[in-house]
Amino acid sequence: MKTIIAPVDFSDASANALSFAAELSKRSSAHLFVVNFPGEGEDAQAAKVKLKDLESGLKKTFGEDLGVESRVVSGALVAGLAKVIASERPDLVVMGTKGASGMKRILIGSNTVKVMANTRVPVLVIPEVARFEKFLKKGMNRVVLATDLEALENDNALDIVKEIALLIPEPKLRVVNVRPKNTELDELKRMERNAILSIFQPEIDSERITVFSSNVMSGIDYYLEKNADTGLVAMIARDAGGLVQRHYTREMASHTHLPLLVLHDAGV
Repeated sequence: MKTIIAPVDFSDASANALSFAAELSKRSSAHLFVVNFPGEGEDAQAAKVKLKDLESGLKKTFGEDLGVESRVVSGALVAGLAKVIASERPDLVVMGTKGASGMKRILIGSNTVKVMANTRVPVLVIPEVARFEKFLKKGMNRVVLATDLEALENDNALDIVKEIALLIPEPKLRVVNVRPKNTELDELKRMERNAILSIFQPEIDSERITVFSSNVMSGIDYYLEKNADTGLVAMIARDAGGLVQRHYTREMASHTHLPLLVLHDAGV
């Protein structure tokens, strides 16, 4: 990763996500852009002061060598973020959302949903209850990549998963496919699964997992409940077709206490 963007609204959820973004930036030597989008009637100058305070706090916590800068951008979040993405070409957007322990239903912020739906850049969604120290804790090293095994148009879509996984001590990647009982993969999907595994091997301990369920979300929930060592979930949001479509990734983000990496099978 070279560039990470972290939108903030100065809430506790965005502050927690910013810590994740700073950790990732430091560990990958990426440049961190902290961006605020003042709403109507909000004081842009006051936002600039707050951002400068955040910059100082990040450097104090993560070291003076942390590459970080901040900006106040006018306009609505989605449109404003699109401008920043176009100019900075980030590898990742890190955003916070309210979370809950376990797999209880929570309400994901509408702003996060809008960003997920309107950007082609990978988005790392950080629930407010998630903590980076748990993300890297030994024993929480399973990365779950939920996929429908449809062929990827973007050959680089999974690079960010690998890069983040390699930051985790002794990572284990599990390529999880949910499908109905008494069904088999066709040859093309078998080939795609093998291709995905080859991206991560041999550097990362990688295995294929099949969960039989008539409902994708139920299957993923079941797998996560049975594997408490999961530290990160990644899913692919497709514009059309396939099992793991955008509305599933939204629902996933509203169910889990885990960081969720939303990928897009398309270029920026």
